[in-house]
This record gives sequence, structure tokens and C-alpha cells, in this order.
Amino acid sequence: MGIEAYNQQNAVSDDPYVLILKLYEGLLKYLSFIKTAMEDGEIEMKFMYINKSVAIFDELRNVLDFDGGEVAYYLDGLYLYQIETLFSAGVDDNINAINQVMKVTQGLIEAWKEEIGQ
Repeated sequence: MGIEAYNQQNAVSDDPYVLILKLYEGLLKYLSFIKTAMEDGEIEMKFMYINKSVAIFDELRNVLDFDGGEVAYYLDGLYLYQIETLFSAGVDDNINAINQVMKVTQGLIEAWKEEIGQ
């Protein structure tokens, strides 16, 4: 669901590195929508964007290469933790927790850009 929903809104790149970057950027966008929905008391919208964010994290988990070493295991744990954080933040309307997931995602974007030389 994550990639399909995201690709409908964006030109799809054949480059898997660019695709990962687009997923991270899509996450940031959805996370900001979650915060807005929390601030506005829009429960349905909040959970819709939490679900979209979780779908992106699931997609990111699906493309991990566990034969490639420890980084994949680290990222898998990191993604799972973000998913758990999103669900608990949704229940408690915890904007600080959403900010924390945004901070992690921003760090992933910066590391990924460095990795692909952007």
C-alpha cells in the first residue's frame, strides 16, 4: 500500500536509491499531516496518515537486504520502533513522539543523501 499510494502522487523513478529517498520524504510529509490532524482534533485524518506512514515503514522494511550485513538489521529495528512510536502517539495524541519520528526520518534522509552522493 505504501509505495502504490505514494507513486500515484509522484513520478516513479527507476532508480531504487531515489525511490527510497522519495519514501523518506513522503514519510516526513505524512508525519507533518499527523501533527496537524492532532492539533485540529481530526481523529480520522490522524489515523489515516498514521496508517500511510506505517505502510511506508513496512515498505522500507520489505526492501531491506539482510544478506548485506548488520545495517539491514539495525534499520529493521529502527523502522519497527518508529511504527510502535506512531501507534502509541496516535492513541495519546503525543506530538512530541511524532516530532521524534520526524527527527529520525530527517536523519535517515541526510544519511541516505550522503550514501548516494546528493
